[in-house]
Amino acid sequence: MSSTVPAASLAPAALHRLRDETLDPGQLAAYNLYLTAGPAGLRLGVADVQRNKFLVLEEYAAPEAGTTLAQQVQALAAEHDLLGRPGWNRVRLAVHNRAFTLLPAPLFRPGDETAYLRLHHALDGQHESVHAYTHKGLDVVSLFAAEKPLTDWFARTYPAGRLVHRTSALLQGVVQQSEQNGPARVYLSIGPQQLTVLVMRGKRPEFCNVFPYSTPEDLIYYTILVMQELQLDPDQDLVMVWGDLMHDSELFTILRKYIRNLRFGNRPFDLSYSYRLNDLFEYRYFELFALHLCE
Repeated sequence: MSSTVPAASLAPAALHRLRDETLDPGQLAAYNLYLTAGPAGLRLGVADVQRNKFLVLEEYAAPEAGTTLAQQVQALAAEHDLLGRPGWNRVRLAVHNRAFTLLPAPLFRPGDETAYLRLHHALDGQHESVHAYTHKGLDVVSLFAAEKPLTDWFARTYPAGRLVHRTSALLQGVVQQSEQNGPARVYLSIGPQQLTVLVMRGKRPEFCNVFPYSTPEDLIYYTILVMQELQLDPDQDLVMVWGDLMHDSELFTILRKYIRNLRFGNRPFDLSYSYRLNDLFEYRYFELFALHLCE
């Protein structure tokens, strides 16, 4: 006799569950729900629309071997008091993977998303779906693939929700903090085994890619390689860092060894954050917060 494992048994362990006591789960129309899903696991944020303020941050462990992101999200939604519920003012989900590209908006033709993406990614049409997100004001379109069961669940659960790539949240957050005619700067977002490198000149993106890494040496190699290709100087040009690292970690140590002008990034501006988030480092969860800037 076969047995079915209950969905809730696949629910991931909570690493952080921070909530402001002013959150009213009975008034979801007053809030926006933000989600990021990828190798680092699932992260959830809730922002009060009227106060422009983040009230909730929750982080869940990455899926265990043999468990997909879609199974993780659905299992969590089965027992969560917020995730999976309808009635939100706005919902955004950002997926984190290497299957994406940025295209100048004048070159984009709706309907050709798959053809564009195949130039950069070996698409698995059976298990992946292709999506596009337009960065208004930047003349840039993000094309990306996502796990089909995850996107199917999201479309069923939140028909009016918006799906984006995690690099789009990073880009929107960096644009908000950039000067119109500022110098070239390098922005790093560091996650488990994935490094995102974004290079901006003023408010214009010049380079964006996600690299795999397994050692601190890999991480600094890709960072220096990009800087050299764009004729940037590790001794002078600013490198801003966000992500999952500590001040005393090997990753930060090797970055500091080879890059002189290195700084940790801040949270997105023009937003406020519950006091419950005060104990978190400012440079963490940037993309989750920056989803608030994605239309």
